[in-house]
Amino acid sequence: MRIAVVACGEMGGGIARRLKERGAEVFTSLSGRSETSRARATAAGLGIIDNDEALIGRVDLFLSVVPPATSRAVAERFAPALARASGRVLYADCNAVAPATVRAIAKIVGATGSPFVDAGIIGGPPNENDPGPRLYASGEAAPRLAELAAFGLDVRPMAGGIGAASALKLAYASLTKGLSAIGVAAAAGAASEGVSAALAAELATSQPAMAAALARGMPRMYPKAYRFVGEMEEIAHFLGHAPAAEIFLGAASVYADVAAAWKAAGKDAALVRQVNAAFPGERKTERAA
Repeated sequence: MRIAVVACGEMGGGIARRLKERGAEVFTSLSGRSETSRARATAAGLGIIDNDEALIGRVDLFLSVVPPATSRAVAERFAPALARASGRVLYADCNAVAPATVRAIAKIVGATGSPFVDAGIIGGPPNENDPGPRLYASGEAAPRLAELAAFGLDVRPMAGGIGAASALKLAYASLTKGLSAIGVAAAAGAASEGVSAALAAELATSQPAMAAALARGMPRMYPKAYRFVGEMEEIAHFLGHAPAAEIFLGAASVYADVAAAWKAAGKDAALVRQVNAAFPGERKTERAA
């Protein structure tokens, strides 16, 4: 199978590497991407084709794995090339977007004559020989995506049509990434009144599982916080006019603050130190990484 994975970020690059290692022909475009993405693609042995027409002409399947805010732009960018492929290329949007957003993307792709799959990724990037993330897939063409199981991906077609996989992804992320945002807010509040150590002690006593989960997850979250801003905004869009939508607009602001702090000072940022104080197990995780 010949597959395009755009783009080659942490998740996209991990998926592309797994597919390549398991025998697929994998290509990507690095147009506008960072040197980190280029190094990742090169290390994985991916074919690099920076001409959109040539890339689409080379593949049977296109996986869009980009930050939520750019998912529609990617579909619009490749639509002319997809149209000239006359329905030969299956397009899968694998991004954390609201059902309404993915349906709009499906219309863009559908207008080209290309089949479309709504895919929601749950779990971290594939690593070594671990099972990797689950790719939930919905829509009429979803069973075709299941062919990726032969190349080491856990693809799970589901009922519900376009939007179902995205709804599952965002409902799940509202719990996991939502909890991390609440953890940041709690840590900042505790720090403002000098009770960080007391909070850490109480959590260790009464909520050890939660404290351990936050301690493990926060170090991995800091460098990715900028990507979670758009994801929280998509969750708010998913919830529509429900009052809970405001919670996730607030979470988007929390992640924007974390992203700015991390970019400015990394582990030395005041906000990062506050979170470390509330969830001290993070320090051990960071040293071991």
